[in-house]
Amino acid sequence: MKIIIAGAGAVGTHLARLLSRDHQDCILIDEDENRLDGLDVQYDIMTLQGSPTSIKMLKEAGIEHTDLFVGVTPDESKNMNSCILAHALGAAKTVARIDNYEYLAPHLSPFFKELGIDSLIYPEVLAAIDINNGLKMSWVRQRWDVHGGALVMLGVKLRETCEILNRPLRELCGPDDPYHVVAIKRGDDTLIPSGNDELRVGDLAYFMTTKEYISYIRKISGKEHYADVKNVIIMGGGKTTVRAALTAADYMNIKIIEEDAARCERLNVLLNDSNTIVIHGDARDVSLLIEEGIENTQAFVALTDNAESNILACLTAKKLGVRKTIAMVENLDYVSMAEGLDIGTIINKKTVAASHIYQMMLDADVSNLRSLMMADSDVVEFVAAEGSPVTRRPVKELGLPFGVTIGGLVRDGKGILVNGNSRIEAGDSVMVFCHEHALKKTEKYFKKSKLW
Repeated sequence: MKIIIAGAGAVGTHLARLLSRDHQDCILIDEDENRLDGLDVQYDIMTLQGSPTSIKMLKEAGIEHTDLFVGVTPDESKNMNSCILAHALGAAKTVARIDNYEYLAPHLSPFFKELGIDSLIYPEVLAAIDINNGLKMSWVRQRWDVHGGALVMLGVKLRETCEILNRPLRELCGPDDPYHVVAIKRGDDTLIPSGNDELRVGDLAYFMTTKEYISYIRKISGKEHYADVKNVIIMGGGKTTVRAALTAADYMNIKIIEEDAARCERLNVLLNDSNTIVIHGDARDVSLLIEEGIENTQAFVALTDNAESNILACLTAKKLGVRKTIAMVENLDYVSMAEGLDIGTIINKKTVAASHIYQMMLDADVSNLRSLMMADSDVVEFVAAEGSPVTRRPVKELGLPFGVTIGGLVRDGKGILVNGNSRIEAGDSVMVFCHEHALKKTEKYFKKSKLW
C-alpha cells in the first residue's frame, strides 16, 4: 500500500512510525526541512520537502498511485485543500485533520466525500472521548466499550488489595469465568499473557469482560473503596477541555481553572448550557485548589499544552487526596516518566489520532483500532470475513502469531468471551490484542482466503 502523509508534526511522525513497522511504501511531506531531518532513516520512509497543496509536489510524490493521502499539518485549510487536490489527481482515499467541530456533523459527510475528503479527524474530540471514558470509573486507568458495551476492556493498576495476585492465570480465567486478562504492562515490559503468567503488585492489567461483570472486576482487583467520580476539576481551557466538558456525563460537576482571563470569557460562552463552572486562576496554586473544594473532588484532569505542568499538577492533586488524575502528555518522552510517577491516565492526542487513521490502512475489515500507549500494544476489532481462516477451526488450532490473543467477540449484539474451544463465525466482531509487530501478521486470519 502506498501512503502519503502531509505534515511532519506530532500526528504525522507517529503515523509514520506505525507504518514503518509494517514496511509500507510511505512518503512524508513537509514544508519545513528541519522537521523532516533524519526521519527517513529513523522510520525507513521517504521524505519530501514542499507544500502539500502544490500540484507539482503531489505529482512528484506519485499521487496518482496513492492508496491513502493523509493531511495532518497544523493548518486545517491546507489539510482539506491538499485532500481535495490529492483526490482529483488520483488518490484512492483521503483523510484530513480538522479543528472545526461543525464539520463532524453526520449530514455533512456526503458533502465532504463529494469534494474528495473521505474522512475527517479531530484529535481533540477523540481525546475527549478517552477522557470521559476514564472519568466514568475512578478505579480504572482505561476503559473501552465495544458495540455499546457488549464487551468492555478495563485497564486497572493492581495494588496490594487485589485478590487475584500471584496465581497462574489458567486458575483464574477458565472457560466459565466472566473475564480474561488480555495484556499486562509490567515495568517497561508488555506481556500478552499465557496460562502460566501471574498478576503482580504494580501491574497494569487489561481485563476483557461484559458490562454486567464490571462490578465483579472492581471487587477482585480490590478497588471497591474508590469513590465514584462526581466532582471534577480541569486545569486548562483549551479545545480538548471544551469537548470533554460538553460531552461529560450529566451527573458530573465540572470546574475549569484557566489562567487567561479572555479565554475564561470565551469558555463561559462556549459552555453556557453545560454543568460547568469556569474559574480564572492557576490550578497549580494549592490555596486556590483548596478554596475550590479539592478535598471533595474525585478527579483532577490537567489539559494544558505543557506536559511538565500537567504532570506536576496531577502529583499535587494526588497529594491533596484526589484518587483519579488524568494528564495530557504530548511529548512521548515523558509518557513513561508519568507512568512511573503513578499519575493515572495518560492522554496523548497524536497517538489516538494516528491509531484512528492507521486502521484505514488494514486490508481486513477493521471496525476499530486502539494503540494501548502504556502497554506498547494494539487492540483491534476485526470483523471475520466469510471463508476467512479464523472461521475454519477452533481458536486453539488457529496457530495465531506469538504475542496475540483473542479476548472476546460480539455476535448479534451479544458479547461473548473467547476460549480455546470457541468457534468464530463470519460476521463476528472479534477483539484481538497483540504486540505492535504482530498486527499485520494477524489480519490475514480475518480476510477471505482460498488457502489455509
